[in-house]
Amino acid sequence: MTTAPPTPPDTDPAAFVAGLRRLKAWSGLSYRRLERAAAEAGHSLPYSTAATMLGRERLPREELVAAFVAACGVRGAEAEAWLDARTDIACGPPAPTPVPVDATEPAVAAPASVPTVVAPLHTAPARTRPRRPRWTLVAAAALVTALLGGVTASGVFTDDEEVHETRTSVRL
Repeated sequence: MTTAPPTPPDTDPAAFVAGLRRLKAWSGLSYRRLERAAAEAGHSLPYSTAATMLGRERLPREELVAAFVAACGVRGAEAEAWLDARTDIACGPPAPTPVPVDATEPAVAAPASVPTVVAPLHTAPARTRPRRPRWTLVAAAALVTALLGGVTASGVFTDDEEVHETRTSVRL
């Protein structure tokens, strides 16, 4: 590892995972050695999880990225850059901080002809009907089955006249 590790892309999940693949190639470690190196660094990274993570195009969890980067031998500010890039992709880039208006400068108002519309950031999907948890229905079915089974076993559904003595019961 004489060259510097690859820098993390912060454009989209697929590019980030491709960057993680380049980081693995840069480290020169197999998946089993990555697992051991992560354990030595105090992380848990099973080799199958690392292989699955690099085989997908989805953004991996933050703790997996931290364990993988540490296992590849990246430390300090370079490791933080990978985690920051992952956070930027997951949450979007940080919003610019607003510049405070100085009290000495006159406030500039927006023209009256330009309406300001504030759209909601996230709208929840409308529910058409309330959902009942599946386990409630399963519990109700089990209760009805148990009650019917108990009633049947106790003989409530049989008439007393149907029970007759047989020839074998007299000899006992």
